[in-house]
Amino acid sequence: MRIEVITLFPEMVQSTARHGVTGRAMDRGLWSLACRNPREFASDAYRSVDDRPYGGGPGMVMLAEPLEKAIDAARTALREAGVAAVRSIYVSPQGEPLQHRRVVELAAQPGLVVIAGRYEGVDERVLQRAVDMELAIGDFVVSGGELPALMLIDAVVRQLPGVLNDAQSKVEESFVDGLLDCPHYTRPEVYAGVAVPAVLLSGNHASIARWRRKQSLGRTWLRRPELLAARGMSKEESELLEEFKREQVSGDKHQ
Repeated sequence: MRIEVITLFPEMVQSTARHGVTGRAMDRGLWSLACRNPREFASDAYRSVDDRPYGGGPGMVMLAEPLEKAIDAARTALREAGVAAVRSIYVSPQGEPLQHRRVVELAAQPGLVVIAGRYEGVDERVLQRAVDMELAIGDFVVSGGELPALMLIDAVVRQLPGVLNDAQSKVEESFVDGLLDCPHYTRPEVYAGVAVPAVLLSGNHASIARWRRKQSLGRTWLRRPELLAARGMSKEESELLEEFKREQVSGDKHQ
């Protein structure tokens, strides 16, 4: 996969992407990253990329022309690299909330253009002309689109075949099957007076899988009940959740 990022701070994106899972995957040639700065496409001597908004108001708005030229350059580079259908994504609080299903869909694409805005936003005409999709990382605002873009890239790259050392990791993560992940424990066996649940030490894989499923259902019910309503539950899952609820009432939460 090849990802092109449109950003006023290419060093920020490139340096961050070189760390952790994304960096190791890049070193192994599983994906590549290129950044294009709209300033390089500005038409004046000051390399201006923003101006005051029509209608007044605080802040500045990214100019249409240098931004669209940067997007066009990224699209052209991807097409020349063999990507027939290029999708461009603008990360924005006004976009569709990013969910796991969308991440998996994007990971199946051979190339993406990700646009990181700045200031109060970008000229709406660019969104109409050059953007295929707007995605939101959450219901909050940050100073620029670089961090949301990096979060999107990290989520997508870890879905690529061969990126994770243990392929089962991405199958058992939160949201993969519409549930939050179960609790995890490691050494020592007792920490701050709290012991690891006995079932995890039993060596009984069926019992461990059942406990993890129950905890996953219970945690989702406690923290994100709307996820359960959206996905529904099997009879077995309903029974496990009822068992979890009884344990919450009894105070025996580590069964």
